[in-house]
Amino acid sequence: MIELGKIQNLEIIRNTSVGVYVNSKDEETIDSILLPKKQVPPGIEVGDEIEVFVYRDSEDRLIATTRKPKLTLGALSPLKVVDITRIGAFLDWGLEKDLFLPFEEQTTEIQKGREYLVNLYVDKSDRLCATMDVYRYLSSESPYRENDRVRGIIYSIKKDMGALVAVDNKYHGLIPLNELYGNYRCGDEVEVRVTNVREDGKLDLSLREKAHKQTDEDVKVILEKLNLKEGILSLDDHSSPNKIKDELNMSKSAFKRAVGRLLKEGKIKLTEKGIELL
Repeated sequence: MIELGKIQNLEIIRNTSVGVYVNSKDEETIDSILLPKKQVPPGIEVGDEIEVFVYRDSEDRLIATTRKPKLTLGALSPLKVVDITRIGAFLDWGLEKDLFLPFEEQTTEIQKGREYLVNLYVDKSDRLCATMDVYRYLSSESPYRENDRVRGIIYSIKKDMGALVAVDNKYHGLIPLNELYGNYRCGDEVEVRVTNVREDGKLDLSLREKAHKQTDEDVKVILEKLNLKEGILSLDDHSSPNKIKDELNMSKSAFKRAVGRLLKEGKIKLTEKGIELL
């Protein structure tokens, strides 16, 4: 059986001037599909098997290709937006015909040239399309444990939750709001630390290192900011968490740990103006 959207081995049924026709061994020749001549490897003969990917061409006909797409049916992959039209967007998935991403399958506003994590599916008209609604395709059975470093792609940002991350493009992950420091958007790739594996298997993530390691980085940030501000930073223990986050991109607790380190090392002092570099 020929399977749309999958890489499969098909048999060469006949040779023509425009290419070869391929089919699965248990199908009738009338249902064979074309592998265009420029895709046919040299020396191929009728009866040979060849690995191909099956999709639809610009005229909506089933067609085979020996090129490997960046995405196959049921899988997830980040793909670049190459065009945005009135009917939807088109993504580069490594084939001659770009992959269609309908408006109703876009979960956020997208931009040409940026990559977004998508899933490949067959629509009601038996055509291959992409969707950004990838949550239901992710697994909760990851191999990771607390404090593991992992990589993933942000596929959604919820104002009341944080950033939803597809770890390894396979597993459920969440950067909670209290761990989401910086300006992140859907499609951003992040390197994060696993802070907790929930009972349901989903991963809680952090953009920051463990406290003692992160303090080293936070100390550097404060010193760099002091140098930029001519040695005075108008922040102290009474500053609001939002002000600290806006100024230094860190939590108030992280700020207090770093300031405590700098005070102990004699590199700063606290004044009425805030923090002063010594």
